[in-house]
Amino acid sequence: MKTLNDFNFNTKKALIRVDFNVPLDKNLTVTDATRIEAAKPTIIKVLEDGGSCVLMSHLGRPKNKENEFSLKHVVNAASDILGVAVKFVDDCIGDRVEEAVSKLQPGEILLLENLRYYPEEEKGAVDFAEKLSKWGDIYINDAFGTAHRAHASTTVVAQFFPENKCFGHLLASEIKNVNKVLNDSQKPVTAIVGGAKVSSKITIIENILDKVDHLIIGGGMAFTFIKAQGGTIGNSLVEDDKQELALEILKKAKQKNVQVHVPTDTVIADAFANDAETKVCDIYKIPEGWMGLDAGPETQKQFAEVIQNSKTILFNGPVGVFEMPNFSKGTIAVCETIAIATQNGAFSLVGGGDSVSAVKQFGFEDKVSYVSTGGGAMLEMLEGKTLPGIAAILE
Repeated sequence: MKTLNDFNFNTKKALIRVDFNVPLDKNLTVTDATRIEAAKPTIIKVLEDGGSCVLMSHLGRPKNKENEFSLKHVVNAASDILGVAVKFVDDCIGDRVEEAVSKLQPGEILLLENLRYYPEEEKGAVDFAEKLSKWGDIYINDAFGTAHRAHASTTVVAQFFPENKCFGHLLASEIKNVNKVLNDSQKPVTAIVGGAKVSSKITIIENILDKVDHLIIGGGMAFTFIKAQGGTIGNSLVEDDKQELALEILKKAKQKNVQVHVPTDTVIADAFANDAETKVCDIYKIPEGWMGLDAGPETQKQFAEVIQNSKTILFNGPVGVFEMPNFSKGTIAVCETIAIATQNGAFSLVGGGDSVSAVKQFGFEDKVSYVSTGGGAMLEMLEGKTLPGIAAILE
């Protein structure tokens, strides 16, 4: 696996695929610069070697080159974070870009305009990728968030750098950390899989059953398992057409000696609202007109015991509707226990949109081993898929 450390960038131009797809407010100011921060070590390594950087990224899903999707809005935040004035060119191919790249001096950074202003980017067009390839001597992919998409800038462009391509620090560490859970883990291994739907997590669960000792099932998807086993779940979220599948998962887990932990009690509410009336009840006996919205106190204890005794922990999906303060206690308890286990030497990986939001929201980001930056990409890796953006560098 070629990484940045295999190259010296002195006098070289590095063409770097970064993920600057960051949220902007109504004044088009960056509101969360995590992804820019994540790309910084790679960019700084190139500059410190005496090279220059040509950065390419997408932003949002533009239809007709709308101004709100221009990467010019990211320039100030990127300059502040990188400590270098980032130059910008309002295109990503063509004469203006050629001129800007030719003037680029060692130690300088040039950011190209939104790749998705061209439909060829998402189509993975070879001629578009070839035009992009002209802007660098070495290609670096450091955009884990888009590594699962076979786009021109994430995958196809790599073929024009047969010897001179590598992973950036971020992408290399994402691969290493996911592999630590999937292929190189210390036992016991526990996966906490939560979120709303079983259907979105099926392939992950099936792929990790061979790697884990404990599977904790939480969040809305737990009710499909409870109902499948004969429980009454009131008005709780359920996927009726996935009950057979839930029983199949439990059966497979048993065959593989994986202990499955489903909630035993739940905090129920008479409406999907933070100010609804609430009480705690047996998860198999939820009355009509009520819905389960968080893990109950007994469940929190049960989950904590499993997590505390684990050496490797994957946290993928919250165990309640944590966005509402009154239903966040279960997810906070999981975060707290993971933090304690990590402090005691366990390796903990948090990934997949909502669990990342939860650890950030509740201040546990620095108390776990690794927080993945790529929701969809990480999920596909956990499903056992080879990501096109990774395969293109390895070829």
